[in-house]
Amino acid sequence: MPNLSIAWVLLAASIVIAFSSAGASDSSCRNEEFQENSYTVCSFDPRVDDLRIFWRDQGGAPFRTFSALADGVAARNGDLAFAMNGGMYQENFSPIGLLIIAGVELKPANTVDISGDVVPNFYKKPNGVFFIGDSKVGIQETERFLHTPPEAKFATQSGPMLVIDGIIHPAFIEGSPSRKPRNGVGVSGPHEVHFVLSQGRVNFDEFARFFRDRLGADNALFLDGGSAPGIFAPDLGRNDPPGHGGYGPIIGVVGDKP
Repeated sequence: MPNLSIAWVLLAASIVIAFSSAGASDSSCRNEEFQENSYTVCSFDPRVDDLRIFWRDQGGAPFRTFSALADGVAARNGDLAFAMNGGMYQENFSPIGLLIIAGVELKPANTVDISGDVVPNFYKKPNGVFFIGDSKVGIQETERFLHTPPEAKFATQSGPMLVIDGIIHPAFIEGSPSRKPRNGVGVSGPHEVHFVLSQGRVNFDEFARFFRDRLGADNALFLDGGSAPGIFAPDLGRNDPPGHGGYGPIIGVVGDKP
């Protein structure tokens, strides 16, 4: 049986949403080309767009699909305008790292260090946190986020960082043959956030440069890769099924029901 207090928080904050009068911005999503690679990009302004992070429904079960999340939002007179998988998760769909929903920390930050020849992406330090506050967004390295916590109503931890204060992650190799579908999030300032999904296979260096050099993102965070990334973008006819049986945390934008 789910913890009733947590279920109530999720019911009150993740589904029973106090929608703002403004919905998602028009023409939020588009396709872009950059240095011979193709990307789907959805950009939002948190002063206008109702950005949220979701995980579990009112019964305490992970949403797992964009369709289930859209149905949950619609049942509360809302409209899911956009969604993307929001960070790495375990086999039970629980997040590997920090998760904050409606100001409540549901999972603590993961500060484990792993060394060796093969380090999973999440643990390629620095990793980071994407957070949503009152009409603003940000991305910070995990240690910085924990040292001086910003005001955050929602937050999700993932890794590695792609761009750190305008600098490409030092571990990335230009021309690396490790090419996969990838998705991530970048911020060009407190009022501009970009969610990106590659349309083909890219390496980390190419992906990071798209955020910095094309979108002007000073900070960007990798969310996942391989078969895991997915996007819900009705304007583009996208409602991607999950590649691992379900999504864990999901970042979404909610508007008023038409």
